[in-house]
Amino acid sequence: MKLAFIGFGEAARAFVDSLKETGVPVSFSAYDILQGTAGEAPVVEAAAQRGVALAASPAAAVDGAGWVISAVTAAESYNAAVSVADVLQPGQVYVDINSVSGQRKADTAALVCRGGAAYVDMAVMAPVHPRGHRTPVLVAGALASGTVDRLDGFGFAYEVVGERVGAATSIKMVRSLFVKGLEAITVQALLAAEAAGCYERVYGSLSTSFRQLGWPEFGAYQFERVTRHGRRRAAEMRESARSMADLGFAGGQHLADAIADVQDEIGSLGLILDDTADLADLVRAVADRRRAAG
Repeated sequence: MKLAFIGFGEAARAFVDSLKETGVPVSFSAYDILQGTAGEAPVVEAAAQRGVALAASPAAAVDGAGWVISAVTAAESYNAAVSVADVLQPGQVYVDINSVSGQRKADTAALVCRGGAAYVDMAVMAPVHPRGHRTPVLVAGALASGTVDRLDGFGFAYEVVGERVGAATSIKMVRSLFVKGLEAITVQALLAAEAAGCYERVYGSLSTSFRQLGWPEFGAYQFERVTRHGRRRAAEMRESARSMADLGFAGGQHLADAIADVQDEIGSLGLILDDTADLADLVRAVADRRRAAG
């Protein structure tokens, strides 16, 4: 069986690594939007290391593939489907693991299924490292028996949550409001405390009042996550905002947009932090970089 990836970033690479460990005979192809740009070197290197054939176009990547796994940024999820919709064939399965709203997945499914391909709404519910494709996922859609057999055969840790496309991703989008919001509010509060000259008092109060969170490790982890993944998380939160709007929660939409703003600002600073470092040092590092950025 051939698996094709549209987007060959962190998630796709983790999936390839763990799928290879299963011993199931499978070959891999991929296309990434960075190909042919100044930023293609890491993609080319990662593909070569894993024996993944990089195709010259999305259409070439999916040619002959049993499964097409879309693993791009939230902003590019629909465009990724557009790039292959006209060449997808009956019998092919399009697995959409992107963190987008339920409506975005419904729109994507309509496009993908136009030519007879099947569509799977898959939501990845935890970091893809170290478990790769064995990371817990939720799936939804009209799953054919062959698709379920493949999920079992590959060893996916999946739960079917409904036949309606969007049912899986909606769970993630609502949950993300809390998870990414907790990251953003932790980072924002401690940076504001540092700027106001009251870091020790604010930290002392938070770590005492919410000791069950596990300070200072909790705070350090939030800073590491936001600095490393903030830009990608921001795109996901824009989709969460869309989900809130679709559900009729204007306040939730504004909240998700504000979370996205914080994630994007800190993620854009270009810092890679070690979450085992002292929390106060991490706060100062981000604060200094933020001030330097103006």
